Amino acid sequence: MKLSVLIPVYNEISTIEKLINKVKSQKIKNLQIIVVDDCSTDGTKQLLKKKLYKEVDLVIYHKNNKGKGAAIKSAQKFISGDLVIIQDGDLEYNPRDYEILVKPIISGLTKVVYGSRVKKNKRYETENFISLTRIFFNHILTIFSNFLNNQSLTDAHTCYKTFDAKLFKSISLKESDFAFCPEITTKISKLNVMIVERRISYKGRSVKEGKKIGVYDGFRAIYVLLKYKFFC
Repeated sequence: MKLSVLIPVYNEISTIEKLINKVKSQKIKNLQIIVVDDCSTDGTKQLLKKKLYKEVDLVIYHKNNKGKGAAIKSAQKFISGDLVIIQDGDLEYNPRDYEILVKPIISGLTKVVYGSRVKKNKRYETENFISLTRIFFNHILTIFSNFLNNQSLTDAHTCYKTFDAKLFKSISLKESDFAFCPEITTKISKLNVMIVERRISYKGRSVKEGKKIGVYDGFRAIYVLLKYKFFC
């Protein structure tokens, strides 16, 4: 089966080449790699245009910075694989986990798999999450998401979300920022599709290292969860 890897990128000059190499070196070789540059200003766009475009199947360039969700929406219409995974342009998540994430879909167990950073982990290790504040808010948002959507996830806001491609392409995405996560989770719930989780590796980074999600995005997540649960 063919796996489409969607990589939203914004100002990842120090990691994007390494990330693409890691994607191409993992065990699954039947890949479609789509990179969406969200109007980077640090040289990422130039690196993609001069060199890295040859290493992937498609590069989409946004003329304005629109957000992670907008990048995923731009890539959605070009998916040619049987399966889809979302991959951030940094090195927080390791593509070697693709194999364990696609297995439940290939086996017919489910059509959606999330990669959990905390599943079966009795303690929230600071070596994975770089701050206790991020651990706390991630946990609270997951609990709230589970309550609204009648789910039992341990990590609702993980980057690693893997889908049956037909299902993913059938979902009309609206949110342009990090709210893609609560939007897609709620819409999957309303379709009565079970989300299976698999434990993944994770190495968090700080704001100084390029982390972009913040407190505002947490409040946005609550709003979007309520919006798609009750009003859309």
